[in-house]
Amino acid sequence: MIALDTSSYARYLDGVDEEDTRAVDLALQNQSAAFPPVVLTELLSNRRMPGAVRDITARVPLLPIFDGYWERAGRLRAKLLSEGRKAFLADCLIAQSCIDHVVPLITHDRDFRHFAKAGLKLL
Repeated sequence: MIALDTSSYARYLDGVDEEDTRAVDLALQNQSAAFPPVVLTELLSNRRMPGAVRDITARVPLLPIFDGYWERAGRLRAKLLSEGRKAFLADCLIAQSCIDHVVPLITHDRDFRHFAKAGLKLL
């Protein structure tokens, strides 16, 4: 299983041909892709997303939320903020979901590098 971030999935949909979007394409083809729930929310919030793309996007599996997720995500964010690092709420929720499932995240967003110390694997 490989988690997809909004940044790389949106670039993939836009037809960008780079390392992260090729990884998204491969994960989708192999049916190994999954979205952290927050990513699906971010993607479906795009009012300009065509209906067909919205339907395909909604069919990508979600990583389930485990008991204690919200508390772990809160502690993760508090730790990063106390270190003076960027820790946007959505990014913390995405990172915690991946950490809980021990799955790597395909992302183009460099802000996720701050979560590596907490166990987030990035592709």
